[in-house]
Amino acid sequence: MPEHKKAYFAAILYAIIIGFSFIFTKISLMEASPLDTLAHRFTMAFLIAIIFKLYRRTSVKMSAKDTLKTLPLVSLYPILFFTFQVFGLVYTSSSEAGIIQATIPIFTLLSASLFLKEYAGKSQKFFLYLSVMGVIFIFVMNDLQLEAHSLKGTILILLSSIAAALYNVVARRLTKRYSLFTLTYVMTFYGFFAFNSMAIINHIINQSFSSFFLPYTSSAFLISIIYLGALSSLLTAFLSNYALSVLPASKMSVFSNLATLITVMAGVIFLHESIHYYHVIGAMIILVGVIGTNYFGGNRSKHISKAIGDLKREVK
Repeated sequence: MPEHKKAYFAAILYAIIIGFSFIFTKISLMEASPLDTLAHRFTMAFLIAIIFKLYRRTSVKMSAKDTLKTLPLVSLYPILFFTFQVFGLVYTSSSEAGIIQATIPIFTLLSASLFLKEYAGKSQKFFLYLSVMGVIFIFVMNDLQLEAHSLKGTILILLSSIAAALYNVVARRLTKRYSLFTLTYVMTFYGFFAFNSMAIINHIINQSFSSFFLPYTSSAFLISIIYLGALSSLLTAFLSNYALSVLPASKMSVFSNLATLITVMAGVIFLHESIHYYHVIGAMIILVGVIGTNYFGGNRSKHISKAIGDLKREVK
């Protein structure tokens, strides 16, 4: 199978897993705090990564200098992305979160323009602004409905989308330099260390450490954490790193729209979440904007790849 087809398959699988991850996150939040949920999911992910490493006898070689180079990546994903996402899901539905994360391609395009010097044409800008208007429409309607609770969640999910977009740009360069497993292993380790440190410190301060492992008594939580750790944290990190090693950041980010569709449908079917008319209108505006932005992008991806190559030469 050609490399590009494998990359597209990886991107589609990534989108499907992410699409259902919102549901499992909502379920896990019924039993544990946001910090504890993040700590447990990355503990599960790191344990599986260690088992895989030992089984395959794969070495992870990264110097102190290399570690510093990966800090921007791991700060964006998994740390900032998942922190904003899980706290955002406390204040909003999984369906609305999925709709807001449809803006990732827009923020990716903006990030590519800023950091890779890939500028949008007039048509792209029009559709880019159209998507932004879709987000603003949802923001305004949430406020008009006096749902400050939901508005707070919307802002946090939007911040997670920005983190994901920046990750798409940064990962394009790093996936050319390090092996996919090494990069995925390092990202998982940082997530494990950061979220467990924050959760444990929080329990020590509140003198509630005995409740840290209490959620594991719930079968629903255990299933959710296995899904979130094994699939939504570890496997998706590998899939996205692989896809980004082949596909331009702007093309990879479009697959977040498939995740949006799955998230919204799953939220309505399995969690019985309600979708307001302004969510539908806002989602349609966002999706039309995203499709138009990428359609009128033409062969700009070639320029992105060239810019990435120039960046690599400058770094060296």
